[in-house]
Amino acid sequence: MLKVGLTGGIGAGKSEVSRLLAGYGAIVVDADRIAREVVEPGTPGLAAVVAAFGESVLTAEGTLDRPKLGSIVFADPAKLRTLNSIVHPLVGARSAELEAAAGPDAIVVHDVPLLTENGLAPLYDLVVVVDATPTTQLARLTALRGMAEEEARARMATQATREQRLAVATLVIDNDGPLEALEPQVRKVWDELTARASGGASGGSA
Repeated sequence: MLKVGLTGGIGAGKSEVSRLLAGYGAIVVDADRIAREVVEPGTPGLAAVVAAFGESVLTAEGTLDRPKLGSIVFADPAKLRTLNSIVHPLVGARSAELEAAAGPDAIVVHDVPLLTENGLAPLYDLVVVVDATPTTQLARLTALRGMAEEEARARMATQATREQRLAVATLVIDNDGPLEALEPQVRKVWDELTARASGGASGGSA
């Protein structure tokens, strides 16, 4: 099994890279998706979040009001740490279960937004970073996701810097350009991963 950490700043295009790798045959373990699962209604995770932040973070239907919670934690680093201390161990445990269920010859890609921030690079055989300039990230968040510029900048400020992410990278995918320039790079990275999984090794950027 080859264990790969995939990360990138918000708006860098990591989700598209993850989708492409899954299409090539990678087993993708999506930390964001798992983070949603572990706080679904009836879970210990949601109960812990409500205990920490109050019932105001619930919708009328009893589900987690993500925009409301986000507005609380992204404005207060201490509250963000509290939330992370609840969610991250649950995500880690579920990710380990999914990895264990993959076959011994699998290429398992862990899609982890906060890989750099949480010092997780040593957990993987190699780390792939999807890179874009902060200017590009901001433009995508405001134009494609409809975020207000202030909110987008606040989200970006809670993450590692571009330089910090690149410092832990084994392979780098440059996604500062148009979408059509992305797939050839991802295909090259997939070829690299399959070579490593079969016993070969090389290195460098995509």
